Amino acid sequence: MSWVVFKRHRKGLATLTPLGAHLGARLALWRLATQGLSALLVMFGVVSVTFIALRVVPGDPARLIAGGGSGIDVSEVVLQQIREQYGLNRPLLQQYLSMLYDFGRGQFGYSYIMRDDIGSILQRYLGPTLLLAVTALACAWLLALAFVLWSARGGRLASALGAVVETLSASLPHFWLGALLIMLFSVQLRWLPAVSEPGSVPGLVMPVLTLALPCAGYLAQILRGSLANALQAPFALSARARGESEWGVLLRHALRHAIAPAISASASFFGALISGAVVVESVFSRPGLGRVLMLGVDGRDIQLVAAVVTVAALLYVIANLAADNLVRWVDPGAAHEH
Repeated sequence: MSWVVFKRHRKGLATLTPLGAHLGARLALWRLATQGLSALLVMFGVVSVTFIALRVVPGDPARLIAGGGSGIDVSEVVLQQIREQYGLNRPLLQQYLSMLYDFGRGQFGYSYIMRDDIGSILQRYLGPTLLLAVTALACAWLLALAFVLWSARGGRLASALGAVVETLSASLPHFWLGALLIMLFSVQLRWLPAVSEPGSVPGLVMPVLTLALPCAGYLAQILRGSLANALQAPFALSARARGESEWGVLLRHALRHAIAPAISASASFFGALISGAVVVESVFSRPGLGRVLMLGVDGRDIQLVAAVVTVAALLYVIANLAADNLVRWVDPGAAHEH
């Protein structure tokens, strides 16, 4: 029958017929279109909320640009010139639409706080923040996997201890943890520098651990629950019946199914790591988008704040897309259920 989507062979393998391949391609295109539209809506909402939030805060941006926020007396003539130069004298709706149009073209404008083109600022500071977040996520995965695998084969005592450690780790505040690591490794042991300089591998260790340890706690909690369910699933029971060892069942069968929920959650964790970088970069005096964002908020630099938040939202969207496709590759059945 020509309309059958799957065709079975003697070896039990299934191949797509031309009709099945056509349907699969259409579904893939529809999924990509839906994901792209969702990404645009998320970024539109982020930019809009940022613009409104900074505009409702009391204060005159023109005075901040002129230095009036530092107690300097600024004449009204100078303030009017600044408003005209930066378009602050235009209606709010016009400013908002103009910003959306510029952002849509990839033109982020000029930062009056940092006195530089925002595109150049993003190029300088995006790399350090992205390196910090990606390294912290990879470290969190290594810690969570190692700890869960150890506790899964260590008996009831190891499992109970693992649950306690995971809960404590997940509840650690970044600011407190960073200060503790500085006291231990910089002040007492003098092993690592307290200030994280760009390009310094030793200077990256403590910021990465500060972000990774709480994330590892959350990941380990998810992995532990999904791994326990996978070990009791029919495919695990069948593997044991075929004579597979417990480590074989754990590593070859259960783990592949157990990591799918954790991969999906990693996109949200990546967004949290980008947000946590604001605190961590301040604690360790590390240059990055977090410190740029704080400068922009303090100075009510709407263009700069909106650009940084938009880039952060774009990274979050990319992380979600990557996690979704990775889940489909690792465990197609789990991706289909979700």
